[in-house]
Amino acid sequence: QVSGGEDEIQQLQKALLDYLDENTETDASLVFSRKFYVAQWFRDTTMETEKAIKSQKDEDSSEGTHHAKDVETTGQIMHRAESRKKFLRSIIKTAPFPFSTLKMNSDTVDYEDACLIVRYLASMRPFAQSFDIYLTQ
Repeated sequence: QVSGGEDEIQQLQKALLDYLDENTETDASLVFSRKFYVAQWFRDTTMETEKAIKSQKDEDSSEGTHHAKDVETTGQIMHRAESRKKFLRSIIKTAPFPFSTLKMNSDTVDYEDACLIVRYLASMRPFAQSFDIYLTQ
């Protein structure tokens, strides 16, 4: 269980990465999987930030006025993106060496939990969210 909000995604990502770290001794391909996830999440953060800023600029140019309560400022968007990137960088810097014998959180996430986390995080991706639209078309 994790607390709600923006931090929830980071906690799930951290749990999944910890699981991958713990099991690199049994499957060497998990090292690649871990690096792939970190790179993909970093790319997603950059893309989401660019889209949010672009949509905000489009709304500002199409409407003469905007509601300050409804629209996030560019500063808020950038701050959230930087905090996500800082989290991912800290994950990269603190990554243990492959095949280390140190176990960090061996009882926190098992295989079934890791599968559930992967499915949840994948459902948050744009393609998964728009799959029903593609299917009906």
